[in-house]
Amino acid sequence: MLNNRSILVTGGTGSFGKKFVETILFKYPEIERIVVYSRDELKQFEMSQQCSTEQYKQIRYFIGDVRDRERLAKAMEGIDIVIALDISTSMLAEDLKPNRLEAAKQVAQDFINGRSNDRFALVVFAGETFTQVPLTTDHSILTNMFKDVKSGMIEDGTALGDGLATAVTRLRESKAISKVIILLTDGVNNMGALDPASSAEIAKLYGIRIYTIGVGSMGMAPYPVQTPFGMQYQNMEVKIDEELLKQVAKMTDGIYFRATSNSKLKEIYHEIDKLEKSKIDVTEFHKKTEEFSILAIIAMLLFGLEILLKNTIFKTTP
Repeated sequence: MLNNRSILVTGGTGSFGKKFVETILFKYPEIERIVVYSRDELKQFEMSQQCSTEQYKQIRYFIGDVRDRERLAKAMEGIDIVIALDISTSMLAEDLKPNRLEAAKQVAQDFINGRSNDRFALVVFAGETFTQVPLTTDHSILTNMFKDVKSGMIEDGTALGDGLATAVTRLRESKAISKVIILLTDGVNNMGALDPASSAEIAKLYGIRIYTIGVGSMGMAPYPVQTPFGMQYQNMEVKIDEELLKQVAKMTDGIYFRATSNSKLKEIYHEIDKLEKSKIDVTEFHKKTEEFSILAIIAMLLFGLEILLKNTIFKTTP
């Protein structure tokens, strides 16, 4: 039988196989190598009784054929990324379309969908903060949870330090080669228990890189206000603490960006995508040979020899 650190998969060349292998590696960090077999090879493996029926049932969930019998040192791109998103009411300003928050959500989702081998988490903050989605490789769940993110979910304000600290907590125990936080805000830190610089210092200790994005046009921006006469728009001054965001990024070897439009925001995520192309090496498990049967045969031979000698050479007479 294979030992409990062995994993067999069939397929692995298609997107399903790759994603499943990636999930296994992140879920079971003790796994060091994976062997990839074709379906015919796995059938032979089962017939040789080196693989239990239960193992084989699980293996059969993998689909696709493998051109190489074993893929040695297969490299897969993969990093852990937390998106920390400001959802304060100022994110409803419409200098980005349809507003800052919806534009940020859409571009972030496109970014996530373009990085199928990465784990993502989503942290939201305003006057307080919480984790909307912990680190996951299931991007469909993440996309669905993005839809539920709305301004007004939590107390209003901008607790940049607390939001950043929550994001750091999501990555604190990560074993990924590269750990990244993308912090997007349109305001000035005015609430929370932690100041952003202190949170950035903690991130630096854990080897986490922070990209900061200030979102909002220069000058004034139209902001919807509910009045007795219905929804009306007022021009509000755009206030972003760019010096603080630059400091946070610089402290962690990251970069500060300013997104003044939808297209600029897309360009920023594209730039981050290019910057974050690190590798996680995935090596493979090899089949373990069963040596118990050899020992059992030797033991049986010795036992038989003992009986033979007792009844011949060493036979005692009454």
